[in-house]
Amino acid sequence: MTMDVKKLSIDTKLIHAGVEPDLTTGAIMTPIYQTTTFVQLAPHQHKGYEYSRTQNPTRYALEKALAAIENGKHATCYASGMAACDAIIKLLRPGDQVVSTNDLYGGSYRLFTKIFKNYGIDFNFIGMNDAQQIEASITPKTKMIWVETPTNPMLNIIDIEACAAIAKKHNLILVVDNTFGSPYLQNPLDWGADIVMHSATKYLGGHSDVVHGCVITNSDTLQEQLKFIQNSCGAVPGPQDCFLILRGLKTLHVRMRQHCLNAKAIAHWLKQNDKVDKVLWCGFEEHPNHAIAKKQMRDFGGIISFSLKEDTVEAANNILSKTELFALAESLGGVESLCGHPASMTHASIPREERLAVGLSDSLIRLSVGIENVDDLIADLEQALS
Repeated sequence: MTMDVKKLSIDTKLIHAGVEPDLTTGAIMTPIYQTTTFVQLAPHQHKGYEYSRTQNPTRYALEKALAAIENGKHATCYASGMAACDAIIKLLRPGDQVVSTNDLYGGSYRLFTKIFKNYGIDFNFIGMNDAQQIEASITPKTKMIWVETPTNPMLNIIDIEACAAIAKKHNLILVVDNTFGSPYLQNPLDWGADIVMHSATKYLGGHSDVVHGCVITNSDTLQEQLKFIQNSCGAVPGPQDCFLILRGLKTLHVRMRQHCLNAKAIAHWLKQNDKVDKVLWCGFEEHPNHAIAKKQMRDFGGIISFSLKEDTVEAANNILSKTELFALAESLGGVESLCGHPASMTHASIPREERLAVGLSDSLIRLSVGIENVDDLIADLEQALS
């Protein structure tokens, strides 16, 4: 493509970035290069590819696309979102500290506390709604700030720009998990983040048929390290997986618009239901950091969490067992609507007292609102809550 990709709108980037017609056949879709190795003309004389763990043409096309849609310079792809998190933490050394949110995805929390803590890396989980709390938590050992925004599952909003100012002041690496936001709704690198990561399994793939992760950065130094880790540790996705994410990107904009529209309608409906206690959605004006969400996001996303007035696991299970369109399942971000019980599913690895301290109650239900007809979705929730 001769046009400057940086000047294109996000809608156009999603369809065209990183993808070129195949030179051999003219195929408009990037081929699936299902090969482990590449023939060399002579030792160290090849066409840019030697071995598929190191580089693969299908993965390379996806990495170019991901960098472009996050307004970044480089991207690396991994076999899962957790593999992407693993690669980022491997930038650190024993004795280093990470400051992260106390409302963190359970898988990230498990990786940090059960795996990397054993290798001498310290993690400090704090409330990040107020940037001053982050500043106060920095110590000489701190090397990284790890942010989720919106958070999972409490939908807290963290000010990326404020975090970036703190990271720059203290010479720290700022990482933003943008899985809930997606590149269509927010671009953390534009607000000063050093690294943005995704569980591409979710909105980027969008069809619940591929597990994948990615990391994007503008830093040549960080990219060199991440690329070394990607190749050395080998947690790379196969070409079929990369092809599926490339396919998913092409409709991200139209899917996200409908996710957001449906979630808005459902959030307002839940707010009026007499069995619902609290509805967590950053689009409400009374949300603690609604103004920050409006500043750094283009819309408020497709995830809603709500708790019940009868705050028990049994009450939540009763509703979750009755939904028909909202499938009870792990994950999020697919075209179909899902519902889940974080306390016993995605966040079960977090001790109950820590969950309750951040408001993750026993009755909390998380909805990943799909792109079905919203009236049908509300009718499903109505019969389950009745």
